[in-house]
Amino acid sequence: MAKAVMVQGAGSNVGKSLFVAGLGRAFVRRGLRVRPFKPQNMSNNAGVTADGGEIGRAQALQARACRAAPSVHMNPVLLKPESETGAQVVVQGQRLTTARARDYGKLKKRLLPRVLESFARICEEADLVLIEGAGSPAEINLRSGDIANMGFAEAAGVPVILLGDIDRGGVIAQMVGTRAVLEAADAARIRGFAVNKFRGDPGLFAEGMAEIAQRTGWQALGLVPWFPDAWRLPAEDVMDIPSRTDGTLPRQGRQDPDRPIRIAVPRLPRIANFDDLDPLIGEPGVCVEIIAPGHPLPGNADLVLIPGSKATIADLEAFRAEGWDIDLAAHLRRGGHVLGICGGYQMLGREIRDPHGIEGRPGTHQGLGLLDVITEMRPEKHLGLATARCRLTGCGVSGYEIHIGTTFGPDCMNPWLAPAAAPAGSSAATPGERVLGCYLHGIFASDSFRHAFLARLGHAESEATAHEARIEETLDALACHMEEHLDLDAILGIAARPAAAGAVSFPSA
Repeated sequence: MAKAVMVQGAGSNVGKSLFVAGLGRAFVRRGLRVRPFKPQNMSNNAGVTADGGEIGRAQALQARACRAAPSVHMNPVLLKPESETGAQVVVQGQRLTTARARDYGKLKKRLLPRVLESFARICEEADLVLIEGAGSPAEINLRSGDIANMGFAEAAGVPVILLGDIDRGGVIAQMVGTRAVLEAADAARIRGFAVNKFRGDPGLFAEGMAEIAQRTGWQALGLVPWFPDAWRLPAEDVMDIPSRTDGTLPRQGRQDPDRPIRIAVPRLPRIANFDDLDPLIGEPGVCVEIIAPGHPLPGNADLVLIPGSKATIADLEAFRAEGWDIDLAAHLRRGGHVLGICGGYQMLGREIRDPHGIEGRPGTHQGLGLLDVITEMRPEKHLGLATARCRLTGCGVSGYEIHIGTTFGPDCMNPWLAPAAAPAGSSAATPGERVLGCYLHGIFASDSFRHAFLARLGHAESEATAHEARIEETLDALACHMEEHLDLDAILGIAARPAAAGAVSFPSA
């Protein structure tokens, strides 16, 4: 059976996902079979596996870092927020139910056996399993029934490494405070710590590392500097998007600094699968502007791209409340282009019918009316990988579908993406083809398609860009970064075979 080690955070967003991805690639380069595992994740940015399930996008990236195919067992519980207090619960890749926060607390005990089953499956195919926690174990109010941090570590019998974020300030208090609030048994599971996102002279924090080690009794594993190319990798948190599009990136000036292609993306409250934007953000001469609530859609945009949504009807109402529907109509009058992907595609139609009340009260909702199509929400979810050929560019693309709802209408008779095997309505276009919609995520990862699509907007390619190659190069660079600043041998020394062998034994059929 594999050895395993769990990376937990002294707070949320300390960089656990990237840390695990970097460790995964570093240990794979040492010849180990490495697999990622996250017992419970909360994200609307999901990846689709080959067997038609869904997992958190971070685990899909970690699988890639480990040079492994994504599996539903790498993230057995995925929570997809649908409101401020409720979320869709996806278990081993498939929707189980929708639960409010209080109800989910009661559900977690029933989910632990499924989580341990998935962990056992991942252990069967690996030499090393890198487990990512969620949030922080310092949230001791959530300890009872926990399956994401120490609750899982206890059930599976695995050691823990604690990761802190120095960029926020107060990292010594983060680490020492975590040690102080944990029960003795949980604190004893933590064998080492690392500090992430350091900027400046590392010698200035040598005393800080020593203080943490002395006050906690944990082994210091490394001080990891800020990794400047992190923006090149798919982000899981929507709030990470502005940091990659705020004008500090090398996205302008390589073609025409005065007039890059401008793509405006409204930041919907329940935006989902926004990694569709990543290849565009990395393209020279292209400016992707994330439009926050309270700001109009820019008048000089070449393309308005409406991304996916976890709650299409609610986000459609939010779109209108911002006045973006008026901005969008003006954008089209000026000769602009519009693309809606998944939920964005549904919003562009004439109507969204929800007879079963899947997204709220049963009823029919008026769409933006820019595509002559109607979407009807139905309980079944469409999940799967797909390929298609773009009629407008002649290029082949591949990606995935992850949505509820079936779309039909006259503009579906003018599909601009022609999947080899997909239901009618997978894409639609207006007769002038300035308004496009589709269900296929990931299409811009195809270099040939992306360049041809941007050329339709007037983009003159000045240098070749290869999105997939850039991700691989960045993962390798991240691994080198980890190798330089972490004691990988010590981390391997901490990793151990899961002690609760009975709890994680492979279940019988």
